[in-house]
Amino acid sequence: MEEEDSSGGAEALQLSVDRSSPVPLYFQLSQQLEAAIEQGRLAPGSLLGNEIELAGRLGLSRPTVRQAISSLVDKGLLVRRRGVGTQVVHSQVKRPLELSSLYDDLEAAGQRPATQVLRNTTELATAEVAAALGISEGAEVVLIERLRLAHGEPMAHLRNHLPVGLLKLDSAELEDTGLYRLMRAAGITLHSARQAVGARAATAEEGEQLGEPEGAPLLTMERTTYDDTGRAVEFGSHTYRASRYAFEFQLLVRP
Repeated sequence: MEEEDSSGGAEALQLSVDRSSPVPLYFQLSQQLEAAIEQGRLAPGSLLGNEIELAGRLGLSRPTVRQAISSLVDKGLLVRRRGVGTQVVHSQVKRPLELSSLYDDLEAAGQRPATQVLRNTTELATAEVAAALGISEGAEVVLIERLRLAHGEPMAHLRNHLPVGLLKLDSAELEDTGLYRLMRAAGITLHSARQAVGARAATAEEGEQLGEPEGAPLLTMERTTYDDTGRAVEFGSHTYRASRYAFEFQLLVRP
């Protein structure tokens, strides 16, 4: 077992490699760096130094360090900057599948959420929206369209449809907090939801909104939320950057 300190903003971080382990050295290093980023021991903006410096500190070959860094660059956790070195960008948000808002989950993860309201209006319900909310096709519904950011970077594009008259939604309030908090503050008891998660490639417009190239993978989520009377109070259709976001499942064995 060999141990070294990393540097450049991560001086106190202890990294180790076990040469007797069957686990590849690059994978050992990448897993430790990823854990340090996820746990906040390597904050966004921390510098790791370049590959030559890291290889020298850890007693590893440069290709091994390059492979470890490349795997984290591919995940969107690190970025190589010319003349600067390897820098921590952010941790990936891992969201549990439960009835919570993205705003609350980002805030709980220390991601400093922010919101840009793109539209706060009414429109006529499509067949899909009408079926989700249990109303007639063509009936008037509220549309809230937002861009959610974390650490100043786009994270997700959110479209929510609500029944007209459910609650008053002010754009300034929507930029300050999450939709579910405003619903609860209005006396709406959120009870359950039906949710579907998928994936697809980003369109050119979506890529521009989310800071991804056209064709980049996006996670999708559609959710219909019900209150404690069984009434559908919200239908959400959201897209997330797969490089920044993941859903977590807890699986139980049936007895």
